[in-house]
Amino acid sequence: MKIEVLGMGCAKCNTLTERVTEAVAELGIIAEIVKVDNMKDIMAYGVMTTPALVIDGVVKIKGKVPSKDEIKSLIQG
Repeated sequence: MKIEVLGMGCAKCNTLTERVTEAVAELGIIAEIVKVDNMKDIMAYGVMTTPALVIDGVVKIKGKVPSKDEIKSLIQG
């Protein structure tokens, strides 16, 4: 599983990265967590508002920081 956090390094983006890392650890799964801060790469997903959460190439959340429970739910499918 590949999880990408899209954002330019703002506080919300950092919070999302922390929550994703915690959610993955609590679920006990193996996932590659990548922080994407290149605007061209972010735009390639069609995201105009960050932070955004991408799981296996699919944008799941954009423009807000979901709770850890929401993230777990998205990861589990």
